[in-house]
Amino acid sequence: MMNYDEALAFLRDLTKFGYNFGLGRITQLLKMLGNPQEQLKVIHIGGTNGKGSTAAMVTSILKSAGYRVGLFSSPHLHNYTERMTINGAEIPQEQVASLLTEIRPLLEEMVRQGFEHPTEFEVNTALALLYFARERVDLGVLEVGLGGVIDSTNVVNPLVAVITNVGMDHMDYLGNTLEEITRVKAGIIKPCCQVVTAADKPEVIRIIEEVCREKQANLVRVGKDVLVEVLSSTQTGVTINLKGPGISYELLHTPLLGEHQGLNAGVAVAAVKALGAYGIEIPNEAIYQGLEQVRWPARLEVMGNEPTVLIDAAHNVDGARTLRKALDDLFSYRKLILVLGMLADKEREKVLELLAPLAEAIIVTRPNSPRAGGWEEMGGLAAKYGSQVEVIADVAEAVNRGLALAGKEDLVCITGSIYMIAEAREFILSKR
Repeated sequence: MMNYDEALAFLRDLTKFGYNFGLGRITQLLKMLGNPQEQLKVIHIGGTNGKGSTAAMVTSILKSAGYRVGLFSSPHLHNYTERMTINGAEIPQEQVASLLTEIRPLLEEMVRQGFEHPTEFEVNTALALLYFARERVDLGVLEVGLGGVIDSTNVVNPLVAVITNVGMDHMDYLGNTLEEITRVKAGIIKPCCQVVTAADKPEVIRIIEEVCREKQANLVRVGKDVLVEVLSSTQTGVTINLKGPGISYELLHTPLLGEHQGLNAGVAVAAVKALGAYGIEIPNEAIYQGLEQVRWPARLEVMGNEPTVLIDAAHNVDGARTLRKALDDLFSYRKLILVLGMLADKEREKVLELLAPLAEAIIVTRPNSPRAGGWEEMGGLAAKYGSQVEVIADVAEAVNRGLALAGKEDLVCITGSIYMIAEAREFILSKR
């Protein structure tokens, strides 16, 4: 049997198979494992932004209601085991090693049968589904990896499918228009399931409504059927009122920062209430308690004071827009120092357009990912905003430089790819 380090090395080696979309390989692998996904009651959460926060809120509410809940999310921040949790507890390392030892010969058998080798994310997905089925979770919350229709997680028949929103991201894989991207994301909608979305762009809604009609799925729109009223958004979190059919809550509070988390909370509540269609009723106190207790690090997370140190995974344009709003509304500072590292497949210029005008200094750094190609080009793009620009490959050095440039009344904002901010966050925690 492999030990945990050997299992991780085996997984890392699978990255050589890259992104290889389609459900043929994952379907075959799960079949060889006894189709564990068929034993699970699932809430499937996709969307361009906010799917991780929403999944964390849904999981926290269901846990507060007394359920045993498996959460599969990606990528992880610091440890692989963060990807699979049951009621907040990470999968034990020995379970990872044991389950991968079981899965590994099946991958070799698949190749002998003429299948292409499954990718790293397909193996991660199979591992999570097998773990949750063996542990007999009451409900599984699955975050879509990339897109929807041909994402590895799309092997489930969910009770509830959630599409938080749809924006321009991963165009290399998903399409170049909102309509194309929406079609891909709407692929998680299955016959007769409950569907919840906070998408509000007419061309996006038109397609989601069309797919729901085709699949005879019941659609709830947050922002139309369920109304979210943001009462306050401060550095201690967001407080909202919610109103809709069968939904009436006042003074719901989540400690996650940013007005957008009010909308995510609305989506999470609508998703758990949609379980009522299957006789799964969630008590009101679980909704209050679950939202109050949710934690989701590296999303507008304050990690230090004097200077204020803010970490946020604003890895695309919509994320940068949300970060810009938070910087304008939530924080006061003398000057802003931006530490930024983004992947090549993101709209870097548009992100800079939103954030660079606020910054006195910009330090460009390199995300630890094969998709970081041409990362230093952001230095040239940033220079035209008149800020002081430095290019430092090493993330820890870049963060240190940002801190060195900041006075007590300043704000150091570390943002971009989750791979970069994970490294930065680990460095900041080690300095403590």
